[in-house]
Amino acid sequence: MAPALTPEQASVIKSTVPVLAAYGETITTKFYHDLLAANPALKNIFNNTHQATGHQPRALAGALYAYAANIDDLGKLSPAVELICHKHASLYVKPEHYEVVGTHLLETMKSVLGEAATPEIMGAWGAAYWQLADIMIAKEAKMYDETSYWADWQDFKIARKEKEAGDITSFYLEPVDQKLKLPKFKPGQYISVNIFVEELEGGVWQARQYSLSDAPGKDYLRISVKREEGLEIGEPKSMTHPGYLSNILHDKKNEGDIVRVSHPFGDFFFEGQKEDSPVVLISAGVGLTCLTSILNTLAEEKSTRPISWIHGAHNSSSRAFKSHIDELAESNKNLNTVFFSSQPTKGEVQGQHYDVQGRLDLDKVSSEKLFVDSDKTQYFVCGPTQFMLDVEAKLKSFGVPSERVKVELFGTGGVPRI
Repeated sequence: MAPALTPEQASVIKSTVPVLAAYGETITTKFYHDLLAANPALKNIFNNTHQATGHQPRALAGALYAYAANIDDLGKLSPAVELICHKHASLYVKPEHYEVVGTHLLETMKSVLGEAATPEIMGAWGAAYWQLADIMIAKEAKMYDETSYWADWQDFKIARKEKEAGDITSFYLEPVDQKLKLPKFKPGQYISVNIFVEELEGGVWQARQYSLSDAPGKDYLRISVKREEGLEIGEPKSMTHPGYLSNILHDKKNEGDIVRVSHPFGDFFFEGQKEDSPVVLISAGVGLTCLTSILNTLAEEKSTRPISWIHGAHNSSSRAFKSHIDELAESNKNLNTVFFSSQPTKGEVQGQHYDVQGRLDLDKVSSEKLFVDSDKTQYFVCGPTQFMLDVEAKLKSFGVPSERVKVELFGTGGVPRI
């Protein structure tokens, strides 16, 4: 445990905010380059795509800036720290990784800033880094303790592949070790899937997070993965695309194949199933996966609370789980559904294949289905980043306070809404 940051050191950190604004990304870009060159084993943890596109350095630069700017009120960073710790836990980040990262980060800051990196500044940043690292190490240790029987990657077999839409396929994953106890995860959470990518130089393990798309309590874990069209396995430009691993799953992984899987984690989840407050589930595209887990959980528990399912897709061919949702609505009169189609194809019938033509727009959903008059309604939103932020803003304009709107940001990187 590092010594507490002194008030004087906190003041020094605050004074470096303009420096981080000007040189933050330069620092983090060099940091990652030098770190991975000196520690190639860490390539198995860091996302190759985010390195190649510069997403990871930008995200870290934003995090450093936010940390410095809020050093005297770290409570504002709690949601971001929670999100990052769940991500770290799903990748099995350990305390020794913080030691290596801290050493290289401070060395890089000193190298880039040159004479401006005075002993006073470097001492303050060393103390600040370990203050945050200790918080995260402790939080992650608690997460690992809660999953002590599943302390590392586990081998899972692809028991079944099932196409849900033109570009979305469900993978039913069963543990190879039949003694492994599957957790009662919280609906909305995700797992990391770890795959060896031989096409990357030297061969590298790469992990991606995928939301669990069914209710807990099964003898399998189900993920439903969108394939990004136009990517070619092994083609250099494709290897830097965010959807590269999804294409490996679709094209190269078949029933019977083995993938490595993490314990479920994630700070976006639904709980309180026994309550009676309304629940509104709003998604676009493949963002429906985590919300399907929530909906299936409520349906299996025969919840009578009012529920609305609002989903936007291009058309029927790209909309997953439509028949399943329709069946649930037929047998659960408390479930309302509204389907938007932005590009319905010839032959699609309004009222059958979709309800509203156009992009998802909450102004076109009745207030009765949004339950905005209730001060207990819970809203869960998942989809592309800008979609989620737009929906959140729209709900706020309806008078819904932010604490009743949960937005799934695990895949967006960076520090959300500081």
